[in-house]
Amino acid sequence: MAQVAADRPAGAVASSGGLEEIVVTATRRETRLQDTPIAVSAIDQSLIEQASPRDIGDLAAFVPNFSAATIANFNAASFAMRGVGQTNIIVYFEPPVAVLVDDFVVPSVQTQLLDTFDIAQVEVLRGPQGTLFGKNTTGGAVTVRTKRPEMNVVGVEGRAQYGSFGTRRVQGAANVPILEDVLALRLVAGHEKSQGYYRNGACYGPVAGFSPSKFDGVSGCLDNSRLGGKDVWSARAKLLFQPNSKISALLQYEWLRDRSDAVPSVNENGLFEGPGGADAFLTTLLGTIRQNPNSADPLKNAASTNRFAGLISMPLGQRVSVDGVYLNVDIDVGVGTLTSVSGYRFQRSRLPNSYAGAVAIAPDGEPLSFFDANRDDDRKTYQQEVRFASDFGGPFDMVAGGFYQKDKTEFCVAQLLGFQDLLGPPTPYGPWNQTPFTLCNAQKAESKALFAEGTFKFTPELTLTAGARYSWDDKTWWGRQQTFIANLGTPVRPVTINEPLDLSVFNFPDNVVSVDMHNRKLTYRGSLGWQATPSVFFYGTVSRGYKGGGFNDQIGGFAAFGADLDAFREAAKATNPEIADSYEAGVKSEFFDRRLRFNLTGFHVKYKDLQKQLNVPIVVNGLPNQVTMFVNAASATVNGIELETSATPVDGLTLRGVLGYQDAKYNRYTAPNAGYDLATAPLDRAPKWQWTLDATYEVPIGDEFKLIANGNAAYTGRNLSTQAIDTPFGNTYLNARTLLNASLTLAQVDDKYFVRVIGRNLTDKRYRIASQNVAGLWLNTQFGPPRFYGVEVGMKFGQ
Repeated sequence: MAQVAADRPAGAVASSGGLEEIVVTATRRETRLQDTPIAVSAIDQSLIEQASPRDIGDLAAFVPNFSAATIANFNAASFAMRGVGQTNIIVYFEPPVAVLVDDFVVPSVQTQLLDTFDIAQVEVLRGPQGTLFGKNTTGGAVTVRTKRPEMNVVGVEGRAQYGSFGTRRVQGAANVPILEDVLALRLVAGHEKSQGYYRNGACYGPVAGFSPSKFDGVSGCLDNSRLGGKDVWSARAKLLFQPNSKISALLQYEWLRDRSDAVPSVNENGLFEGPGGADAFLTTLLGTIRQNPNSADPLKNAASTNRFAGLISMPLGQRVSVDGVYLNVDIDVGVGTLTSVSGYRFQRSRLPNSYAGAVAIAPDGEPLSFFDANRDDDRKTYQQEVRFASDFGGPFDMVAGGFYQKDKTEFCVAQLLGFQDLLGPPTPYGPWNQTPFTLCNAQKAESKALFAEGTFKFTPELTLTAGARYSWDDKTWWGRQQTFIANLGTPVRPVTINEPLDLSVFNFPDNVVSVDMHNRKLTYRGSLGWQATPSVFFYGTVSRGYKGGGFNDQIGGFAAFGADLDAFREAAKATNPEIADSYEAGVKSEFFDRRLRFNLTGFHVKYKDLQKQLNVPIVVNGLPNQVTMFVNAASATVNGIELETSATPVDGLTLRGVLGYQDAKYNRYTAPNAGYDLATAPLDRAPKWQWTLDATYEVPIGDEFKLIANGNAAYTGRNLSTQAIDTPFGNTYLNARTLLNASLTLAQVDDKYFVRVIGRNLTDKRYRIASQNVAGLWLNTQFGPPRFYGVEVGMKFGQ
């Protein structure tokens, strides 16, 4: 029976009701998952629909040792894999887990939490990617394939959802044939809006004995308004051109407008258990931070100033806009396929926030902005990749090509540092609470690479794959120290200052320094695969990946270097590249006519020159502050196992199980001014255990309908969110949690229409998705959504 299953063509379904065949493109050509000699997980459209995820971050539950959270204070992806993860919003920081959409590398974590409506399949490549995938990574890659237009098909697909916190989501797609067998168009659009699940309900005070005097003795609670609502519009237009059987060209336009609320924070200073207790932070100076007397629920104790002053635009919410044009061309040249991937993407981000999660209100209504800021950036990215995948018809085939990406980013932040008014005198230009302190820098980056990977079959059962990639990364950074607007100097042209980016280093070049970075790296991968039996495949892989060096968009904060521009230039230097050497072995197997699939991987990864962000406490002009440092501080070793299993024990029932274990430890961790042995802390975003159990049962109801029930339990262990440099008590963690989700779908047998009831976080768990300690000044946290109920209806018309 296993031999029969192995001989079925890709994409077929076993007649006995077995598991569907899974085809992946992890080697840049279509291969069966079960004989692909690398660690890759695939999530298809069927599982996506039944799981009803909010975005691709929710799909991490179905991949071992892959976890998703958000970056503190932002709706940005914090993906982590095999001991390395993204924990900061630094715009020049290259994430260790890359996200590619139709082969275009999405450069910004701010827009990596993609909607799942138009997705055909998600593949997660675990471990360093140092050969075939654009921009090297040390953790892995998430590759997303969207649905393509279909020739000669007229079709409309739509769905609408309504749920808790006033959530409303409408999505639709239309497939339109334009020229028979030659040209087809697919239009996709969606809108999501919600009221948010936080309340602006934190209490404060009394603040006493500090200036400005109008805040002395003030206490109270905020207005209990809703915070954290979403308002996102998105669309894609896709034009597929196939003039003959040899040529296929897909042209896409991407459009995104995110006008969601600023991300709320909950102040958790009172939880600090280290020396000095909560007063080691600014708890006393902030006034006694008091819990909302009406509720101990952290979701009802968030705080926002709603400030619209000093270049802070809180009432406008976050404003993220994306416009992208992409062209993917495949040409069959007889002995293989020549592929070109071209793309241009422009992203504009305006991101206000009340970072401390604490607010005081004066009797005249003015809020005390302990730390309000707008982080704004403009980012233009161009990418070109050309590759050739051979089909020689013999024992040897290869993939070879070149990659180029050019990226230009301008960044500025404006801050109202009202906490400084509680510590000392005002600025020369007025109170800190009303005078913006600004920091701007910019970067131009070019990444080039040549790569090749070949596969040789010694026998039909024994295959060797080996490849290498040589990369050139060149970056130039411009920056100046943080300063008041009045000290910026003369602009190069008349400038109207309406937002932080008007203060860019190119508009005000005085005291701007530039720093260059040049990286040259050879990375590689080698895999040996053995089809031991028709149903059991063994493989072993050795690989090296690297993550390019990066600059720090926060260097120069608080004018820590005075007027010494040479010292500032030295401090602004980029980090060295981060290196990962990985060794893994695994088995992929199917039994009982494809009714049971069992895939197991063991891995050992050694990291060196890990790039770490450190918030270092400093004193400037006698006042406590911090400087954000970005350094190669550590080496580490991660060992782990990854299990994926699926089964259809009876017709209609599909069971899935995912298990991830990782033992992640630093070998060394050295950093300036460290108050303890930093190597005793766990690695960032590296939960020791992760598991998911999922079941889907489909039963017919008469001849016209079917009922589909899905449920899953997903566990993620406790993991470090940010690391304090002065005391281990200051480390912040995302707590362990088990989330229960379910859906029940009544559908017409051909899926022409359906009604689905959705439940997420059914036990109403409170769990952290981001938390940070800002150098002992404050500790603020974001929490995951509470219990959610929703109803979704959908339909499909046409062929």
